[in-house]
Amino acid sequence: MYQTNPLSHQRKKGRSLCNWVDNYVLLDIETTGLSPQTCDIIEIGAIKVRENRIVDQYESLIKIEDRIPPFITRLTGITNQMMKQGKEAEIVLQEFIEFSGDDILMGHNVNFDINFIYDKCQKYLDRELTNDFVDTMRLAKNVLPSSPNYKLGTLASYFQVDYSSAHRGLKDVEITYKVYNKLREIATKK
Repeated sequence: MYQTNPLSHQRKKGRSLCNWVDNYVLLDIETTGLSPQTCDIIEIGAIKVRENRIVDQYESLIKIEDRIPPFITRLTGITNQMMKQGKEAEIVLQEFIEFSGDDILMGHNVNFDINFIYDKCQKYLDRELTNDFVDTMRLAKNVLPSSPNYKLGTLASYFQVDYSSAHRGLKDVEITYKVYNKLREIATKK
């Protein structure tokens, strides 16, 4: 009897890397909740980095059909009124794919962002996004094993990186970029 390989039905996500890289796209998303299956992305922020220098940026709000939960508005400052200036999910996802190309994707706790983006690309664009990715939280755990936790705010405070205006896509990307470079400085001195 012929059996299908259950692995053949899994999505073809990129590999999780634990490397220091100079060329990448650092991203952050804001969402209406924690589940990629039932919640929406409301903002994508990203920077393109070449030779460890920012060379370009991308930011967009995404229109959604539902209202933004009050908790998310309090956390991010993104209101239902602001969403009227957003673009359709298909457009933003296609723009992000074009912006990121084949680059390594990076972010803090990036598995959260990756799962949302991969699921939404499948839903809206009927395509898989296979970029490899680097999680700065994973790097921080290796570099700072005695940190009380690995939240972006905790690491920003440790490195004296301004954390005001956090929980917006592009601002979180800028904070993560600075934290990544501080972590890299420590790692290369060891």
